[in-house]
Amino acid sequence: MDLIIKDLKINLSKSEIVKGINLAVTNNKFIGLIGPNGSGKSTLLKSIYGAIMPTYGDIYIAHKDIQAYDKKSLAKTLGVVSQFNNINFDFKVIDIVLMGRSPYKKLLEKDSKEDYDIALKALSSVGMLDSSQNSFSLLSGGEKQRVILARAITQEPKILILDEPTNHLDIKYQLEVMSIVKNLNICVLAALHDLTLAAQFCDEIYVLKAGEIVTHGTPKEVITTEMIKKVYDVNSYVYINPVTKRLSIDFYTDDLQTKQNYT
Repeated sequence: MDLIIKDLKINLSKSEIVKGINLAVTNNKFIGLIGPNGSGKSTLLKSIYGAIMPTYGDIYIAHKDIQAYDKKSLAKTLGVVSQFNNINFDFKVIDIVLMGRSPYKKLLEKDSKEDYDIALKALSSVGMLDSSQNSFSLLSGGEKQRVILARAITQEPKILILDEPTNHLDIKYQLEVMSIVKNLNICVLAALHDLTLAAQFCDEIYVLKAGEIVTHGTPKEVITTEMIKKVYDVNSYVYINPVTKRLSIDFYTDDLQTKQNYT
């Protein structure tokens, strides 16, 4: 299974937000999208799952134009965890997660024992099993985010789209959620704001600025002090963490650099 984007352009309110992007997610890789706010990450993801129509370009899943998929087939293939999940009805947590089984059922068909088993396993994987009978509306932002991820896992997609999946999460759950997604062994495309998390979990990273890809490669190839200064306009120190053996990043301002001497 793969996701291929070719020369994608998106115009909104007469402005070109995404400018001819080419991108590939293949071989069950975890691909990260990083870049400052307004760089086009969320807009690009929305075009993949149908919230926004591209102005130009093509999106392929398994070498088939995404427009050729019917809704049910696409839902079996593509899972989404977006930034904002405005669920206004007072559902129980388990009912929210069971919605992920909808593509596999006929209209008005009841949830089976298998559906429940899959949903409960997904809730357990995100640490929300004990809240299965609680009201979704009463959960914290971070808890809601984990439930929505469980719903996407319950969907059993081949490709998972994540828009800032660690927003509102405590550090523990940021790491756990990223580990869960990494271990799904499916294609993942995730917009991420935390560069250290991106470096730790992504196989490859695309860097966006003003709707264009600035660079693309492995975390070690992409995340450099030069790139961070160019794209984010901030000073940084990039190093290999002695414990994780992965890249870590510290940021600092110009005045801090002049006041203190680091060795």
